[in-house]
Amino acid sequence: MGCGQKDDKASLASSQRASLSHQPHQPSPTPASKEVWKKGGRMFSVLLAVHLALLACTLVSSGAFEKIAVHDYDVFFLLTVMMLIVIVWIIFYLAGTARCPDAILCKDSHAGPIWLRGGLVLFAIFSLVMDIFKIGYYSSFYSCLSAIKIIYPIVQAIFVAVQTYFLWISAKDCVHVHLNVTRCGLMLTLTTNLAVWMSAVTDESVHKAHSKLKKNVTEEIFRWLLKAGMRSSSAEECNCNSQICQVFKNGYFWLYPFNIEYSLFASAMVYVMWKNVGRFIDHHSHHIHHLKFRLFRRTFFVGIVLGLIVLVSGLGVLILYEVQVNSSTESSKKNQALTMYYIFNIVCLSLMSLVCIGGSVIYRFDKRDMDRHKNPTRTLDVALLMGAALGQYAISYYSIVAIVASTPRDAISALNLTYALLMIAQHTFQNIFIIEGLHRQPPKEDHKHDSHQKVLYGLTFVNVNAVSLRVPDGSGSLAPGPASGAEAIHASDLVRSLTAPKKMNWRRKFLREISMFLLLSNIILWIVPAFGARPQFDNDTELTFYGDSMWPAIVDICLPFGIFYRMHAVASLLEVYTMS
Repeated sequence: MGCGQKDDKASLASSQRASLSHQPHQPSPTPASKEVWKKGGRMFSVLLAVHLALLACTLVSSGAFEKIAVHDYDVFFLLTVMMLIVIVWIIFYLAGTARCPDAILCKDSHAGPIWLRGGLVLFAIFSLVMDIFKIGYYSSFYSCLSAIKIIYPIVQAIFVAVQTYFLWISAKDCVHVHLNVTRCGLMLTLTTNLAVWMSAVTDESVHKAHSKLKKNVTEEIFRWLLKAGMRSSSAEECNCNSQICQVFKNGYFWLYPFNIEYSLFASAMVYVMWKNVGRFIDHHSHHIHHLKFRLFRRTFFVGIVLGLIVLVSGLGVLILYEVQVNSSTESSKKNQALTMYYIFNIVCLSLMSLVCIGGSVIYRFDKRDMDRHKNPTRTLDVALLMGAALGQYAISYYSIVAIVASTPRDAISALNLTYALLMIAQHTFQNIFIIEGLHRQPPKEDHKHDSHQKVLYGLTFVNVNAVSLRVPDGSGSLAPGPASGAEAIHASDLVRSLTAPKKMNWRRKFLREISMFLLLSNIILWIVPAFGARPQFDNDTELTFYGDSMWPAIVDICLPFGIFYRMHAVASLLEVYTMS
């Protein structure tokens, strides 16, 4: 498909640019007929994504059960084919679509912020290490395995590298050629990431459940759990007995959380690109803010210090919890670990809830205007925050019902009930704080200066020393132009305005402290469940009330959403911090 075969919207763009040259302040209207085609192209790509997602979900869920004649290598084969197609499309986009004349007429300044792309690169690096461990693990007994099990991690490593490069350079693109092909390619990329995420969550959850519930599950569930790593028909002859094989196996399971987060981050960025296909941005209403993330400037360090204390304490709790629960079979040690875990989380969640309430109160005194411009990135952020919180809401409400309806009630049950209630409250208050921060206009540094000082800040090319030498202090003035209508500007005022530090009011400082504390607290609340500490599997109340099969299934389905919520909250809080 050549660059000359463009959508009608490309020719519309050239006529709009010609009209804008004569009327630069009038936004370019889009005819209603074009919107119909736009919605039709979107609907076709969405239908393609839905069918592929349902197919992948069916195979992934069926491959986890032993009695169903779907093997794990069938899942790997489908995922490998999908990733190869995405790799081919990305190469076509970078080499063909993006290089066409008038392909990218504008860029979305809100899409793909640097911290989101930086997080994507970080997770991509750990995902590549995980693929290396997988290759080493499956290569340890390649003679009794299907070849697809070794091919799959190789293709996945290539897919991660190519996709990361693609999103790094193209996340802000608003494409105006090959519209339908681009929409379908982006939806295929999104679906592939979600399919890889479903496969990783299934494998990782089964491994965690296997290690935690080996003594409590029934025989049927136990056979299902053994299905996580390989087929039962080859389990005996393909046992991982060597030391290096165990290192590879444990290594790639520990790195699964990074791969899971990578797939979700990539899916979010691809969705924003899909929304921006064929989009025209009116630069007169679309404010472009070059925000700088300055960690150690204009803060009291209170939020950073408290956040680091919570982070270090959480790491200590995680280590002690893993040691006491996994290395000891005594019930007293297990209860001590659960008590320590719940007390830490109750204190942390209480502080975070109070801080979020305080931040929402401060917003009541904030005089900044609300940003009501169209912003697909912000819309997606809000939707993901609200949607991902439902996973933790579900676990908390299931725990509340089990604790209230169960007898007898002990100290562990009381702590568990308090923890579940605070988890609901903290998610709610934090969502309110983040959403309100995302909808605020960035601060204007010169909103307290008068009109002639605003002109001074526009003279960024002026050399202060040259001005002070060429114009005597207190006597000379810079005469305004004939059309400016501004008052005369004295050189001393110019030097003072250009060199004076810009003040930040108390509201912005407190909002920055709150954002930094919440950011560090969300990081530790992501690390603790993602890397092992899951009291839902160690507390007997829910297991006894719901049964050994239902409760693990509830946790396995809902907990990944709760883990993703924490990482997405971190990214959103970074944006709130820079907007404060």
